[in-house]
Amino acid sequence: MEAPLLLQEPQNTNFFREAALESKKLWKIAGPVIFTAICQYSLGAITQTFVGHVGTLELAAVSVENSVVAGFAYGIMLGMGSALETLCGQAFGAGKLRMMGVYMQRSWIILLCTALVLVPIYVFSPPILKLMGETSEISDLAGKFAVWMLPQLFAYALNFPIQKFLQAQRKVMVMAVVAGVVLVIHVVLSWLLILKLKWGLVGAAVTLNLSWWLVVIGQLGYIFAGTCGQAWSGFSWLAFRDLFQFVKLSIASAVMLCLEFWYLMILLVLTGRLKNPVIAVDAIAICMNLNGWDAMIAIGFNAAISVRVSNELGAGNDRAAKFAVVVVCVTSVAIGVVCMALILITRDNFPYLFTSSSDVAKEVSKLATILGITVLLNSLQPVLSGVAIGAGWQALVAYINIGCYYLFGLPAGIILGFKFDLGVQGLWGGMIGGLVLQTMILLATTAWTNWKKEAAQSERRIKKWGGSVGEE
Repeated sequence: MEAPLLLQEPQNTNFFREAALESKKLWKIAGPVIFTAICQYSLGAITQTFVGHVGTLELAAVSVENSVVAGFAYGIMLGMGSALETLCGQAFGAGKLRMMGVYMQRSWIILLCTALVLVPIYVFSPPILKLMGETSEISDLAGKFAVWMLPQLFAYALNFPIQKFLQAQRKVMVMAVVAGVVLVIHVVLSWLLILKLKWGLVGAAVTLNLSWWLVVIGQLGYIFAGTCGQAWSGFSWLAFRDLFQFVKLSIASAVMLCLEFWYLMILLVLTGRLKNPVIAVDAIAICMNLNGWDAMIAIGFNAAISVRVSNELGAGNDRAAKFAVVVVCVTSVAIGVVCMALILITRDNFPYLFTSSSDVAKEVSKLATILGITVLLNSLQPVLSGVAIGAGWQALVAYINIGCYYLFGLPAGIILGFKFDLGVQGLWGGMIGGLVLQTMILLATTAWTNWKKEAAQSERRIKKWGGSVGEE
């Protein structure tokens, strides 16, 4: 067994110079990915912001649809698409570019089928939300909005495999450009349709669906233009071969990430059972909105470290993969500290960016401390998840998440929130306990990893999960 990762220094070169070089490599990937993630997350967040000025009930409905219904689908789609981070990343590192286009097509097939399976959840979301404890008023309006958002579901199915395909090749600037242009269009259309023309929720649905499909079309146009070389050689019937192992890895990836996405989604649902649920749901939705924006930074580093680890393991460079993990963890945590400080300093002011209600704003201010702690934890946890994806540990992390989140954190939150009558603070505080435990276990797992062994297993993983194409 190797000595702990965090206790080892690079050999044969100056530590700080190597750290600076690695940081440059990470930021070349993370910077555009962070910008892309913020832009795409902002599509839903900006929609909520505009709807928040229409009415509190409308804000609650859109927040529940975005966080619960679309959040459920988003987690599954992103998770299953993340299988490509392992396969495409390691294939790119090994120089097996032709396999990448086939892998993306396999992922499209799997995710489009998954989208069809998820359609009934959108259609029957009102009774599902009521069963989960939401009020009839919020559930009915959120369910109506969910049906209008079905086109977004199929945009997810195409978008996430495309992004992982481009990220593995480090073609992240085109994603950033497309996302930036679409965000500008989205803001203008949201103002025009929701506020100016007073279309309300109909305008929100039209704008949000259109924006997500513009993202897909823009990225596909770049790929089909022949800019990816051997990685995209056109559609192939090989995409329908050896789907079983690919599905297994996709499911493991989905379970791993969904357990994380649903964890905070459950917090929003449980909040609906508290006293004065509209105010409570609006307050927690605003906090989740802000936390989600901050999490986009960590997601950028998640993607960057996943690409770095998978590329280096695919190329057999175990030491480079190991050192990249150290640099990205230090960088992300430093940013998390700054973001936490900003939240605490502006706790009495930032709520009014999202609501005109003083009652909601006061409730958000009370949650600022616990929001800041969550932001700090989320600066490290997604990075460690990115290491797991790059190395192919999805199944292991899924088991860790079940234990930490659902056997420890969730019960603790319910006890504190309802038994001890601590409300939202209790619910959220208990669930943070699960996040702390999970982060500590992932940190220990990463620190004691035998990276030489991981690099040696890279070729075997590609053959196992990628099927016969990987043997060519």
